[in-house]
Amino acid sequence: MIRVGVDESVGASVLEGFTKEAQLVRIPKEPKGEIEIDFWIPTSSPKNTELQWSHLTGVRVVQAPWAGVDSLRHIFSSNIILCDARGVHDIPTAEWAVTAVLAMQKYLPFYVELQQQGDWSMRSRAGDIYRLSHPKSPNPPALLDEVADTTVLIVGYGSIGKAIEERLVPFGPKFLRVARSRREGVEPASKLDELLGQADIVVIIMPLTNETRGMIDAKRLAKMKPGALLVNAARGAIVDTDALLRALNEKRIRAAIDVTEPEPLPAGHPLWHAPNLFITPHVAGDSTKLMIRLFKLASAQVERFAKGRPLLNVVTGEY
Repeated sequence: MIRVGVDESVGASVLEGFTKEAQLVRIPKEPKGEIEIDFWIPTSSPKNTELQWSHLTGVRVVQAPWAGVDSLRHIFSSNIILCDARGVHDIPTAEWAVTAVLAMQKYLPFYVELQQQGDWSMRSRAGDIYRLSHPKSPNPPALLDEVADTTVLIVGYGSIGKAIEERLVPFGPKFLRVARSRREGVEPASKLDELLGQADIVVIIMPLTNETRGMIDAKRLAKMKPGALLVNAARGAIVDTDALLRALNEKRIRAAIDVTEPEPLPAGHPLWHAPNLFITPHVAGDSTKLMIRLFKLASAQVERFAKGRPLLNVVTGEY
């Protein structure tokens, strides 16, 4: 029987159908003594995970709750098998990215602001947003834009990137794809500089590593088309915050971001008031069904571990 550590906050309904190979052990938010388990499924914040970890013994496998494990890797020694949750967050993250693209193309943040002011008389200013991407726009310019016939560059074409593309396909854009290495239909990261200038919409969905930290810097932002849309559903540190602020304040690009650097974004930070920017508080991967998918994966992983079969999503190196 495999002793599986589960946070005490996890509801019983989520655990229904969990493999019979497991003996579930509830882990308090702040354990008082040592708890011996074989397999751990942390679901708290990285800070609480680190606190709980200091009380656990015997752990051989950790099934992370996130696709990105940059905030967890430093906690565990190299003899611990760390697995990410690739696939668990695909649906909500892809839906957020598509929502962000559509909202920005239809200028919904701008119109929400007018609604809050209770005054539609300034709606013609939407034309200023339109002119960023269409400097030779008609007179008067359109007061919204389309996704159809745009070029979408997906930077980090893994399972989430593929899910984003699948959901955007019905809207009629063309696609460019970048990943760490070349494969059919996907360009290597070395081609990023060349492709940025071809895209109307750039979606960042890659893990945070030493290689990708600050990857979207001032030089690369300058390569984007005037008025192009940058969507970041990955990690805030992949984009240079100061460079992004300059590009936004100079009204060279637009952006929709679910992640920031620093995070959480402190009160008074200039990103709060940057023009043509839509921000959400790192919620893109969340949904009511997330825990069900996570524990379905974890149950399968425990079965594999109990039967000596290879585990899925084992992290080697930085991801």
